[in-house]
This record gives sequence, structure tokens and C-alpha cells, in this order.
Amino acid sequence: MTFCQTESQTPFDHEPPRLPPPDSDIARTPDPDPIRIYVACLAAYNNGILHGAWIEVTDEDTIWQAVQSMLAASPIEEDAEEWAIHDYEGFEGAEVGEYYSFENIVELADYIRERGELGAKLLNYYGGNIEDAKARFEDYAGEYDSLADYARELTEQTGETIPQRLAPYIDYEAMAHDFEQSGDFLTFEVGGSVHIFWAH
Repeated sequence: MTFCQTESQTPFDHEPPRLPPPDSDIARTPDPDPIRIYVACLAAYNNGILHGAWIEVTDEDTIWQAVQSMLAASPIEEDAEEWAIHDYEGFEGAEVGEYYSFENIVELADYIRERGELGAKLLNYYGGNIEDAKARFEDYAGEYDSLADYARELTEQTGETIPQRLAPYIDYEAMAHDFEQSGDFLTFEVGGSVHIFWAH
């Protein structure tokens, strides 16, 4: 991930023109494995007994019913009322808190299904603030092999006339470095590609 803020100039002054967002969906391929959480009975856990259940994240009511069934089957019957999330799978690297509400879990799972690993990285960048992560996709510039490729496309689409004989000498790597130093971009690497967001 690259997000640097310095006073370095870019080839487009302080505010390079923005390319229109790509027409294709962005990083929305869901994980083929289910998104699920492992909910443990705390009464059993505090007595040295591992008792819990893996629950696929669908909706709040389904999760709650599964937790109640798990607690009802606890070996510590009298005190089996409290629970905690002790493990989770399918969240693409996004963090899940031990005492997240089921409402938060469902919202997070829906977000990950839509945005995938890129969404998880953006969410972690914002410290788990899902509203900030969702809003940031409004500044999505696209997926590229490198930031240099974006610099090339940006140059070509901003009306810059480059003589054919000079085109091979343009250093797009240097332009990409200036982009990084300018703080105008936020980038994440996912699956060998660079996903680029405009910085605020």
C-alpha cells in the first residue's frame, strides 16, 4: 500500500485531471468459500471446555438462532448465556472483533461479498470504519498492472500531444514515483494488480 503526503510536484501541477471510473465492476468476485464465524460458549470456555459452532453469516436472525442452539447444547448448562466470536473465515483479511454485534457482522460480510480483498484492505486502512471504506470507492480510479501504466493512460487521455519520435523517451516510471510522493493517490496491490484511488 502506498499513501505518501509530501510537497513534491506532479506532472499535472497540484490536481491532475481525473479519468472516468471504469465501466466494469471493481473487485467484486466473491470468495467461493462461505463467510462464517466461530461462536464459543464463554461458560464452557472459562471452565476449560471448548464448545461452540461455526455459523455461516447470512442474516442476524439465522445467526442468533444458531447461537442459541449452540448455547442450549453447552456442557455448562446453567451458565450458558454469554458468547464470543473466537474465529472467523472468508473475510478476506478484514478484522472481526470478538464482541462484534450480529448486525455489524452481517454488514461486514455483505461488504466483503461485494468488494472482496480490495474492500478488506481498504477497510483495514480505515481502521475498520466501514462507512469510510464504502465512501472511498467513489474515488476509485481503476485497476492497472502498475501505477506507471495509469500515468501513461492519464497522459494519453488528458489531451497531451506527444510527438511520435519522443514517445519512447517519456519516463512513466518517474511520473508514477511523483504520483506516489504527491499524496494524490492511494494504492493497494491485489492479485498482482494495482488498484488506484484518488486521495482526498
